[in-house]
Amino acid sequence: MSVTIKTPDEIQKMRIAGRLGSEVLDYITPFVKPGVTTEELDQLCHDYMVHVQDCIPAPLNYCPPGYTPYPKSICTSINHQVCHGVPSDKALKKGDIVNLDITVIKDSYHGDTSRMFLVGGEKSASILARRLCQITYECLWLGIAQVRPGAHLGDIGHAIQKHAEDAGFSVVREFCGHGIGASFHEDPQVLHYGKPGTGIELTPGMIFTIEPMINAGKAAISELSDGWTIVTRDRSLSAQWEHMVLVTESGVEVLTLSAGSPARPDIVAHLLP
Repeated sequence: MSVTIKTPDEIQKMRIAGRLGSEVLDYITPFVKPGVTTEELDQLCHDYMVHVQDCIPAPLNYCPPGYTPYPKSICTSINHQVCHGVPSDKALKKGDIVNLDITVIKDSYHGDTSRMFLVGGEKSASILARRLCQITYECLWLGIAQVRPGAHLGDIGHAIQKHAEDAGFSVVREFCGHGIGASFHEDPQVLHYGKPGTGIELTPGMIFTIEPMINAGKAAISELSDGWTIVTRDRSLSAQWEHMVLVTESGVEVLTLSAGSPARPDIVAHLLP
């Protein structure tokens, strides 16, 4: 495993890319409502990234080995879709939950983040949907709270797994967070389950994503015929949140924050400065 330690110049570029990725989510938030199609959300985000931010949408035509090129600029995963949902002409309905996953490229560096949205507002979603989205958000931040020099990747995974499973939910194991920089996906792989003290040791200058995918039912997943969209095999709801983080000399810096970012949850108030 070859983990790239970022230089101060690279870190500054990734601060900018991370903030811009988050600002796309700020921009699109008012448009996520019943009746809008995910294709319309994709076009709005594309135009904002390209024409307002002067960025490149990283997912568009992204083609890892064994895949066909991804056809859209964002990923939109609805209800039982776990990740990599492809925007389409299907309209969102009141009570749906949807993850919007944004990755921009600015000055050759990536900013990668995602948020959950309750379509029609919090009162429109079921109790289960609201609880799943909240627990998953807490999982993200409990993972972030483990990041510091000398900690291990397994500490992150363990914190996420324990919180999800204590709530009666399950952790998707086939997909994980990842190193990121001038490349979309780099080492290390950041698992969302694990044992404390295992995995590589964190050192200042590492940048990676934490992006837990938590299912209301069982952890098993399937891939749809489009070759991209991942769904829960039992069709239970799934939620995901994502931030991109930097290991600093004293702890962690979240690089994908912006004016509209949701506040961090109370559960980590005593764990982070």
